[in-house]
Amino acid sequence: MSDFRPELPPIAMIRADAEKLSRIANSSAGAFAQTAEFLAREIDRAQVIEESQRLPGLVTMGSRVTFRDDVTAAVRTVRLVYPGEADVSQGTISVLTPIGAALIGLSAGQSIEWETVSGGRRSLTVLAVEAVN
Repeated sequence: MSDFRPELPPIAMIRADAEKLSRIANSSAGAFAQTAEFLAREIDRAQVIEESQRLPGLVTMGSRVTFRDDVTAAVRTVRLVYPGEADVSQGTISVLTPIGAALIGLSAGQSIEWETVSGGRRSLTVLAVEAVN
């Protein structure tokens, strides 16, 4: 890994999401080591809030998120789900993917940059968030 240290935006997570995601990150450390580590770091730095404190536009589990890949300018809409529920053909993406781990806790208008497994850089910007129950 390089010395690449992007400035990370402030993020927030609902307590129930943070607790479940922490268990997932810990149990996935072997099979998905780098993404699990990235997710664990995101959980650690997040402001943990109660469901009642959730503001519109916050990316939580189950949210439908429209984001722009800042490298390619491609815009995608996905629903953020737990591992095992992901199906790209249905527009769902696992939180245990680099993009999923990057999205959790962001709010509409925020951007995040991270280093890929191959040493490249990815960046995305959240354009819109819709809560889905």
